[in-house]
Amino acid sequence: MVDPTSDLKDDVDEDDAPTCETCGEAIANESTHRVSTWVEDGSVRTAHFCDDACRESWDRE
Repeated sequence: MVDPTSDLKDDVDEDDAPTCETCGEAIANESTHRVSTWVEDGSVRTAHFCDDACRESWDRE
């Protein structure tokens, strides 16, 4: 599996791509892809977004 957050932006199939936490769309090879990372209960958590608008609309709670 190719790391969907890599700088390569190639070889990421929609089946392997992360989905946007806000709209649910697959994020494959998008230059607007955003990721938020935080620590919760001792574990690292991540949330992927297809663009800044979805990131700003997201409510983690």
